[in-house]
Amino acid sequence: MQKFNGTCYQPIHFLLSGIPGLESMHIWLSIPLSFMYVIAFLGNGIILYIVQKTPSLHEPQYIFLSMLAGTDMGMSASTLPTVLNVFLFNHPEIEFHSCLAQMFFIHTFSSMESAILLAMAFDRFVAIRNPLHYTMVLTHPRIIGMGLAAVMRGMALMAPLPILLKRLPFCKSIILSHSFCFHPDVMKLACGSIRVNIIYGLALVLCSFGIDSVFIVFSYALILKTVLGIASRDGRLKALNTCLSHILTVLIFYVPLIALALIHRIGKYHSPLPHVTMSNIFLFLTPVLNPMVYSMKTKQIRAVLFRLLKTREGGGKGNAVSH
Repeated sequence: MQKFNGTCYQPIHFLLSGIPGLESMHIWLSIPLSFMYVIAFLGNGIILYIVQKTPSLHEPQYIFLSMLAGTDMGMSASTLPTVLNVFLFNHPEIEFHSCLAQMFFIHTFSSMESAILLAMAFDRFVAIRNPLHYTMVLTHPRIIGMGLAAVMRGMALMAPLPILLKRLPFCKSIILSHSFCFHPDVMKLACGSIRVNIIYGLALVLCSFGIDSVFIVFSYALILKTVLGIASRDGRLKALNTCLSHILTVLIFYVPLIALALIHRIGKYHSPLPHVTMSNIFLFLTPVLNPMVYSMKTKQIRAVLFRLLKTREGGGKGNAVSH
């Protein structure tokens, strides 16, 4: 380790942790974790493929869905190397700058996902409130602009995090609480003043996740007002049904995120298990559940998927007959 100011140090590496109390079972836990990564990459990859290859799905709703799938794949790719290193290979070491880079990408993809969920809420609002002008409002250039804005906002907001951490000396333990690098987890190991880090971290939560969640709730309040104005019961149910997949996705993303923020800032636990559990649910389950929700609840995605499976089955039978 490199000496810093005679008393503190800047670490060459950190030591990652798995699940407290279950260290002896890490090799077995690596099996379901690996399975979850396969589902996340395969499920989101299939959605990207279906949207790209199906001209009828080149609509705003499905373009936003493909953005969400790409973001989920990026989030999974950010955690994959260290998670498998810890659970499968029992190799907890991560180099200091690699840790900061991983932390940047995890938080950036999280911010991007929040922004895309807000864009999808706006998409549902326009589709229900003004369906005749839907494609006129959400043109392809505007959709691309919204996607680029989500990327640029995420990168701009999260770029200071590793810079603020790099200036700090570390004289406490170098053992992190997770199998990946998370800003609050790295920050608490510093022995210098972390006041700026705490203030900036809180500002990030409010300026990205806080604002996004408020506007999502506001969008759905307007959607609900519009739906209640529809005369027929069937019309109201049909309008609400088009929002169901997005509502479930928002809950999957924000409920663990809010619980994680509350546990970190309010809860005082002798064991890090609650914090670790909620972090794992937020980062591992979200990319797994999102493609499942949209595959099961979106009729158009489901129809194309079944058609692709039937085509493959037919091709397989044809090959078998020819041989």
